[in-house]
Amino acid sequence: RSSQQGADRGDGSPGSAAAESPSSEDFSLSLLDTNLPAEAETELRSFIAKRLTKGALFEGMGNVASVGLSIPECTVGCYYCRFQQENLLEMAALESDVNAPEYVVCFLGGSEKEVTFRLELDKYIQSLKINLDLEQKTLETCVNPYLRSWFENAICPIQRVVQLFQEKLTFLLHAALSYTPVEVKNTDERTEKDISRFLAAASLQGLVQEGTMTSLCIAMTEEQHKSIIIDCSGPQPQVHNAGSNRFCEDWMHAFVNGAEGGNPFLFRQILENFKLKAIQDINNLKRFIRQAEMNHYALFRCYMFLKNCGSGDILLKIVKVEHAEMPEARNVVTVLEEFMRE
Repeated sequence: RSSQQGADRGDGSPGSAAAESPSSEDFSLSLLDTNLPAEAETELRSFIAKRLTKGALFEGMGNVASVGLSIPECTVGCYYCRFQQENLLEMAALESDVNAPEYVVCFLGGSEKEVTFRLELDKYIQSLKINLDLEQKTLETCVNPYLRSWFENAICPIQRVVQLFQEKLTFLLHAALSYTPVEVKNTDERTEKDISRFLAAASLQGLVQEGTMTSLCIAMTEEQHKSIIIDCSGPQPQVHNAGSNRFCEDWMHAFVNGAEGGNPFLFRQILENFKLKAIQDINNLKRFIRQAEMNHYALFRCYMFLKNCGSGDILLKIVKVEHAEMPEARNVVTVLEEFMRE
């Protein structure tokens, strides 16, 4: 079996590594690449071997755990993921006598906060899995640089977007919540990817019903106003056709105030809290609407909630889509729309 390991340097700076071994029952691992000190690397290898023996590593699904290593930080957070090389995996499926090599990649940071970025790191490994081809001697030229850039590419995009947009971040938050299409112009590839990742991370995808999300995307695309245009040709991005509300402005300040510390994990936690509050507001509004179907006072509470929550414009669109097939609830939403317009 083969294994691939990545880790942080002893000085706390992000890093990576890789390993390979012959097939064996005890999952012994041999090293392909690392930037850990020798003693810490041996301890990490022992930790991964135990997880393999227990069957605790599923192909393509990363895990995060605390690991005690002989480095200054003592206990660090470790993201680890087992995978097989894509092209050899296909060969193994066709030829029963071909064993596809297996790898484990590990990334180490200062704490278990990597768990908040587990999905991003899973995608990062998926890209490595597709492009990995050790037979063509790409380890030094492609694989090692890719592993070593994990922190910059998978963890820092949200932080870079906050630092770039500052107060204009409110427009991105509003676009993400309302599923408004965004077009980025005059920028480099990394910034464009950063903005795209931020919008994906800030949206409620996976937290609201898939049908609702699809309908919202269609509704926003069909509305009269055009896509939001972000022009990055100058030192500060210029945003056109954008919307905002008090809810997004309040959360923008939370991001900007957190920028002083420069901690990417803090930004991600703020983003998760932002989405959690939006979901709570949606659920509260739905509850009020159910009550308002038979209670006029509850209808007034719906209106007051929409007026005071700071994101009534977005919440009303979301519940309108979700209640489109429910006549009584749809009537409540129609009345609320009239009140909000007035």
